[in-house]
Amino acid sequence: MHRFIVVGGGAGGLELATRLGDRYAPRKNKGEARALVTLVDRNPTHIWKPLLHEVAAGSMDPFTQELEYAAQARWHGFEFQQGELQGLDRAAKQITLAPVIDDDGAELLPQRVLEYDTLVVAIGSTTHFFGVQGAPEYSLALDTVGQAERFRKRLIAACMRAEHQVHEPVESGHDTSVPSTEPRVQVAIVGAGATGVELSAELRNTAQVLSAYGLHKLDPRHDVGIVLIEAGPRILPALQERVSTATAELLTKLGVKLMTGETVAEVAPGLVRTASGKTIRADLTVWAAGIKAPAILSQLDGLPVNRLGQLVVRRTLQTETDDNVFALGDCAACPWPGNERNVPPRAQAAHQQASFLLKALAARLENQPLPEFTYRDFGSLVSLGHFSAVGNLMGGVIGGNMLIEGLFARFMYMSLYRLHIAALHGYARMVLDTFAHWLRRTTLPRVKLH
Repeated sequence: MHRFIVVGGGAGGLELATRLGDRYAPRKNKGEARALVTLVDRNPTHIWKPLLHEVAAGSMDPFTQELEYAAQARWHGFEFQQGELQGLDRAAKQITLAPVIDDDGAELLPQRVLEYDTLVVAIGSTTHFFGVQGAPEYSLALDTVGQAERFRKRLIAACMRAEHQVHEPVESGHDTSVPSTEPRVQVAIVGAGATGVELSAELRNTAQVLSAYGLHKLDPRHDVGIVLIEAGPRILPALQERVSTATAELLTKLGVKLMTGETVAEVAPGLVRTASGKTIRADLTVWAAGIKAPAILSQLDGLPVNRLGQLVVRRTLQTETDDNVFALGDCAACPWPGNERNVPPRAQAAHQQASFLLKALAARLENQPLPEFTYRDFGSLVSLGHFSAVGNLMGGVIGGNMLIEGLFARFMYMSLYRLHIAALHGYARMVLDTFAHWLRRTTLPRVKLH
């Protein structure tokens, strides 16, 4: 049997492993498997990464949205191996997985070696701190569920502490007739890309809900400050200017302070300093200023990488030096004909590449020439929580380019996640999951309170 190994269970990797398993599982081929499909991931569960800002804000409980890799493997005819990619031997066609350590520091699974005929690397991206002093130590990234949950708990704790401080006696001699204009709690978000913008809007909703449920008695608009810091001249620099302008207007109405043209030079406990000399108070700092590929990719047995550490691939998604190794998603530097830059690191790109590889790998099994991948940009959408959404539709959707916002944009944004669920489970189960999720929401608070 041909041995497929997919490393990385993100949006693209999990979709590919699921569809390969469905196609080549024994039950689909009269009891004989044409190929063995193995998915590798360092975590036991999957969550759609664009949802992590909602987890951080508490508006989504991750445990109701996580998918067990082992269960998905059982349902769709592939094998799951938990472990982090540690090494690659291209001559022997083997990958090495690091040992899995449990929460108590004991070895759960030993180091293992897996053999492949075709390897697909889809390990996504990590936060890029750009060498800024103090950023890794004193700011929080949103790469994993654990990091998002850590931020959410710190936010609740900060609000509760600030509420207690409001009632502390005021020192004699201070003028109490003029109320302070400074927020009691301030969150600084570095980077006004999609993650930073979406988090800022979700946090405004979170502050309101926490106040409504009595976790603090702060004014959710004036006592909880949100500052969005962007080095470029406008927010959402990767999107069209009219999308950026519309989003900036909506965020300003929500009370989010926008600081554009400010490069962060240092992050320290309780503050952020910019290159222009400004100091921003920050009880919590979130770093969402950029991404890079995981460091392991530059150590994979001579496979070429670009300056961001991404594997350089051809339009077939094969690496430049090895036809047996493919890459997709954020970790792949894939050419985009007619554009100066590569295919952008978006969920829609990973989805398209997974669909492409399903056909390309079938051709590979039949010893046929591989097709070339062509990315189709269907536009971009940015969620502003339950307040609104904004974005642009383009290309094959409407035959042009159209700015959308409000309820329709919000519906389109929510549909992206539902399409991901459909790719994993089929449309019937996606509809049932949507209905079950709606039922759960009717009996739970809008924000996780503990």
